[in-house]
Amino acid sequence: MKYKEIINKDFQDILGQDDTKKHLKSALLSERNIILVGAPGIGKTTLAKNVSKLMPKTGNKQAPFVRVQGSPDLTAEDLIGDIDPIKALKFGPTSKEAFSPGKIFQANNGVLFFDEINRCSEKLQNSMLQALEEKKVTIGSYKVDFEADFVFIGTMNPEDTSTEPLSDVFLDRFDLIYMEYPETAEIEKEIIHMSGKNMIDFPDKLMNVCLRFIRMLREDENVEKKPSVRASIGLYERAQTHAILSNRKNVSIKDVQAVLISVISHRIRLKPSIKYLKKPEDYVKEEFEKFCDKGGYL
Repeated sequence: MKYKEIINKDFQDILGQDDTKKHLKSALLSERNIILVGAPGIGKTTLAKNVSKLMPKTGNKQAPFVRVQGSPDLTAEDLIGDIDPIKALKFGPTSKEAFSPGKIFQANNGVLFFDEINRCSEKLQNSMLQALEEKKVTIGSYKVDFEADFVFIGTMNPEDTSTEPLSDVFLDRFDLIYMEYPETAEIEKEIIHMSGKNMIDFPDKLMNVCLRFIRMLREDENVEKKPSVRASIGLYERAQTHAILSNRKNVSIKDVQAVLISVISHRIRLKPSIKYLKKPEDYVKEEFEKFCDKGGYL
C-alpha cells in the first residue's frame, strides 16, 4: 500500500461526503486512477487538493498539485511535453536536456488534477494511456522511458452536454467515484459560512429559508439542471451586499428577493415540459413566493 499513511487521516477540507471520502481512500490505497463524478460546485476540486495534502512529503515540501483544465484545444504536448528547439541545438535532439516536460511530469510524486476531463479530445485521451497504465511515458525517438508516477484525479459533470465522449479503452483505466450535494441543510450551511464572505448579520431563520428553497429546487421534478452549492453561497453574499447598499444593518427577505433571480435563474434548467411555458426567471420568482407563503414568511 503506497499511500497507507492516509488511512488514519481525514479529508478535512470537505464537510460531509463520508461515503465519497471512503471510496476515495479505497481507490488511493489501491493506486487507482480516479474520476470524481458530480454536479458543479460540490467540492470535487477541493477534495482533489486535499488528497495532495495527505500524500507523503518530499523532504519538507508538500506533494505537487498540478491542474489541467479540460478543453478541445488542449494538446498532447501540453500534457507530455515537447522538444525545445534551442536546447536541441545545444544538447542534441535526442538528449534528455532538450526535452521540456509537460504537466504529467510536473505532477510526478503528486496529484495530476484534470478538471472536466470529458472536454478533451479522443486523441488527447490516447496520449495518456501509457502513463495511466504503466506510470511511464515513451517519447518519440528517445531510447529511455520517462517516469511519470502520479495520482490522476479527473472530474466530470454527467449533466454537461457540451463534452467529448470518453472512449471505452480510456475509461477502463479509471474508477468512477460519485459525489452528491451536501447531505443536510446544516452541512450546507457550514459550507456557506466557511466559503462565503460574511459582511453583515444574516438572520439564521432567513438563512434556513434560503437553504430550504434551494434544496427544494434540487428535488423539483420540473428542474432538470439543479442549483449548485455556489448558488447557496452566491445568495448568501449577494443578499448581504444588497442590504449594505440599502443602508440596512442586517439582511431581510427583501434583499433575498431582490437578488434571487440574478443568482439562481441561470443556474437551473427547466425540463422541456415546462421550459416552453415559463422562463427560468419567472419560475424561480413564482416558486419562491409560493414557498414563502406556505411557510408564512411573506
